[in-house]
Amino acid sequence: MTTMTETASGLREFKMPDVGEGLTEAEILKWYVKAGDTVTDGQVVCEVETAKAAVELPIPFDGVVHELRFPEGTTVDVGQVIIAVDVDGGAAPVAPPAEAQAPAASAPATPSAPAAPAERTEAPPEKPAASEEKPKPVGRTPVLVGYGVAESSTKRRPRRGVPAQQPEAAAAAVAVQSELNGHGHAAPAARPLAKPPVRKLAKDLGVDLATVTPSGPDGIITREDVHAAVAPAAPVQETPAAAAPVSASAPVRAPAPVATYDGARETRIPVKGVRKATAAAMVGSAFTAPHVTEFVTVDVTRTMKLVEEIKRAPDTYGLQGLRVNPLLLIAKALLVAIKRHPEVNASWDEANQEIVQKHYVNLGIAAATPRGLIVPNIKDAHAKTLPQLAESLGELVATARDGKTSPAAMQGGTVTITNVGVFGVDTGTPILNPGESAILAVGSIKLQPWVHKGKVKPRQVTTLALSFDHRLVDGELGSKVLADVAAILEQPKRLITWG
Repeated sequence: MTTMTETASGLREFKMPDVGEGLTEAEILKWYVKAGDTVTDGQVVCEVETAKAAVELPIPFDGVVHELRFPEGTTVDVGQVIIAVDVDGGAAPVAPPAEAQAPAASAPATPSAPAAPAERTEAPPEKPAASEEKPKPVGRTPVLVGYGVAESSTKRRPRRGVPAQQPEAAAAAVAVQSELNGHGHAAPAARPLAKPPVRKLAKDLGVDLATVTPSGPDGIITREDVHAAVAPAAPVQETPAAAAPVSASAPVRAPAPVATYDGARETRIPVKGVRKATAAAMVGSAFTAPHVTEFVTVDVTRTMKLVEEIKRAPDTYGLQGLRVNPLLLIAKALLVAIKRHPEVNASWDEANQEIVQKHYVNLGIAAATPRGLIVPNIKDAHAKTLPQLAESLGELVATARDGKTSPAAMQGGTVTITNVGVFGVDTGTPILNPGESAILAVGSIKLQPWVHKGKVKPRQVTTLALSFDHRLVDGELGSKVLADVAAILEQPKRLITWG
């Protein structure tokens, strides 16, 4: 999908690009330019928040900003035009929209812009139907993080039978909305475009995908489209048109009361950004992978003593200048357990009905940030020494807290650690990160009475919980992995003998 279009009067339009990670929308957090500003190729023009990261977006050409199509705080679909730039310096700049729904105020100055709300404005095709052969712009393809992502592999079929204008209001609304979303009316296809999980959902709900109107990029049917297809018709749409003529005649069944809430007693927060992505991922994981969670309570006194010893003499262990905490040794213990039981490090390929065993470990670390929960991962953690692991862990946490974690840093994880103990929680039943086989929850470490060498003594004790995908991991394998992690934390010298 191209992210640039050229219109009349030397205007070039830049669309919200696809980050290449399956994201479909992004929220504009901040504009760094305004109408009338001069921009150069590669200059950052805005900051956007994708599903899980804030990313600076560069413009891929030179010119003068003609119009900002959306105000800050607006969530924009991938493929929608967000900024128009005058590359010839001929058109007058357009004032930025004050609200997301404000109508375009400078239609005469921008012949290519339809008289529609600025939030949905996108350049219509100059030619009907024959525009499929328009040459693609030459140069780099901009994405949210740099340049170079390949075009979408999904190709739309040529449009057929779509007139330039529809006199009927209903048909016009459908056609215009479809065009604005970048989908148009595709020729009938033998197989509707949808991902395997969406196909399964449609099959479970008894929905024929051929009857579903797609809303995703390149005409892909989404889960929301399937749910919308099975939802009953809303009576609210009929009420305005039917209320006037019918009110004085036959009695009409009263519509269902509209849900209301007390603004002084309740606060409604739009679901978007990190919260929206987290919700979708957790629901998908919980209802796709059969979860099993096992628990073990372990004496970690020796591990805590080792942590204190390293802090007192970091040079002895090659950890000078690095942050050392129990999480570092827990991460190393999990990596050693995976090395001893590599079958646990796998993923389930539903489309090909295969189990994919990973010969690498991308270790995810759940991190609470101001924008919500994210799970960046340490690439090739299995190959890192303890100092290297400490350095990577410190960088990961610092980047997450600053809100600068890139989408790439959150892709490709294989197993995850979530440290709920920092909140004083004893344990939990963590939900798998989608596509991963296991997640280890670490509870708080507390002094508790413990039988040690035949006597009850106060010891540092914690509870570990391992959730795993039972399609991939049998109870025996999951138990062995959890038992190995516990054994290492009880006797950290096993890091040397087993690692």
